[in-house]
Amino acid sequence: MLMRTINRTEEAVICILLVAITLLVFADVVMRFGFNAGFMWSQELTLHMSAWFVLFGTSYGLKAGSHIGMDAFVKLFSFNNRRIMSGIGAILALVYCYLVLYGSWVYLAKMKKIGLTMEDLPIPVWLANGMLFVGFVFLTIRLFILLFAIITGKTDGFKHADEAKESMALAQEIMEEKRS
Repeated sequence: MLMRTINRTEEAVICILLVAITLLVFADVVMRFGFNAGFMWSQELTLHMSAWFVLFGTSYGLKAGSHIGMDAFVKLFSFNNRRIMSGIGAILALVYCYLVLYGSWVYLAKMKKIGLTMEDLPIPVWLANGMLFVGFVFLTIRLFILLFAIITGKTDGFKHADEAKESMALAQEIMEEKRS
């Protein structure tokens, strides 16, 4: 139930951010080139929304297996050796996440204490940059899930996008359509 909520939240936020960024940039371009005016705050907001989009997307990409990996090299090893290497990789990634989480917590606490706001919007900096912490919490959860799956033997490592396999399947599909 908790994972379904996390998945739905992640997907909803990614969709909302993608639509909002697209609409904001489109409106700003129309205003600038059509009416020789624009929104002073749009660039800053787009930058922060893009950062939120990337950080949510990183976690979602780990879940969906859309990250590109060195699977040709990893596949040279046996199942158990792949599990060991992937487990080490997951642990190192968790250490990195911890360092970023700790650093972002300290940074965000200082920004809140100082009380800075964004340059063009009346939004506190700690709130606008809070995605750094939230995004790495989501990524940490995904890494713990992966590490658990590796330890229990359900998987031998990270899921990777297999672009070569997808390209060959697409090419075969096109060839079959031409034959028909």
